[in-house]
Amino acid sequence: MKKFGLLLAGGIAAIVLLANLGPIVGLAISLVIMYYSIKAFLKTDSTFKKVLWALIGLAAFSATVSNFPAIIGLVALYVLYVIYKNWKKDDIIIEETSNDPFTNFEREWSQLKN
Repeated sequence: MKKFGLLLAGGIAAIVLLANLGPIVGLAISLVIMYYSIKAFLKTDSTFKKVLWALIGLAAFSATVSNFPAIIGLVALYVLYVIYKNWKKDDIIIEETSNDPFTNFEREWSQLKN
């Protein structure tokens, strides 16, 4: 039943990720443009170039803000990662081969305490 739940959540996360793949690419491109415009803005000494790089940076910032649905896609990607990690975990199976009365007493006592 746990595997079915993980499979269902993984399917939903994959659909959400695929639906938001375009905004994720747009977000990445606009972040790269914004990074390089800030870097060039800080490096230049000319006033005209500073204004030009500031305008390019503001345009890239507005493109970044408009690609906000990409955040949902990135969350879906993280959910897929967590599901992948949990899928590989094995269920803990406790095997009791000891007939020692003290071991059985400790097991029963711990179950009573919980």
